[in-house]
Amino acid sequence: MPFDYPPSRRHGLNGSPVLRYGLAALLSLCLAATALVAQARRDPAVLREQLAARFGPSRVPLLDEWLAMIAAAGALREEARLARVNDFINRRIVFENDITVWQQSDYWATPLETIGQGRGDCEDFAIIKYVSLRMAGVASGKLRLIYAKARLDAPGGPVVQAHMVLAYYAAPDAEPLILDNLDGTIRPAARRPDLQPVFSFNSDGIFAGVSGKGAVPAAAGIGRLSRWEEAWRRILADGYE
Repeated sequence: MPFDYPPSRRHGLNGSPVLRYGLAALLSLCLAATALVAQARRDPAVLREQLAARFGPSRVPLLDEWLAMIAAAGALREEARLARVNDFINRRIVFENDITVWQQSDYWATPLETIGQGRGDCEDFAIIKYVSLRMAGVASGKLRLIYAKARLDAPGGPVVQAHMVLAYYAAPDAEPLILDNLDGTIRPAARRPDLQPVFSFNSDGIFAGVSGKGAVPAAAGIGRLSRWEEAWRRILADGYE
């Protein structure tokens, strides 16, 4: 369901993200990703080399902090992992739109790219949080990136923007907890009336709604996010998810 807001109000999201697809291609990428998580944990030097080559050695300390944070989060109870990851990303990454960071109207960055720039917009925050929690041991089935309409207060009155957040489901029938860069406090979805969810997705597939009980749609379903598939390919190339 595309939004028809002008590009200046899209908060970095593509105005019409849902496209037709073959689900099998996306799922094959995701299966390959599982093996690469362990590889990256064993050899963080690969990530350091990649980061320094693309963004310079000055960005390596933030990468090391990120990896240390993930390792520490992995030893915590699951909801504490959410808080550790959410707080770290919200504090250490600066919000900036894609035009400023990438000179493109809509670019979905990999975690390595977000750390390399130290900046990103809403989908970049959601993606790096998703990857961080996966690396910290949270199952993909408990996590969804949610494409939503966000109502924001502005000097001229409330405005609505396309937005993306990360949701955590403790169980399939549980109310999701929302991790967001606009509101740093992790809250149940019912306490975020400013967000109107449209659809959700993760590395298992794309879902017509946001219920934790939702099944991955068949190939004739709502389609795929071309930006998400493209980001996954680059994430796999980076070698840590």
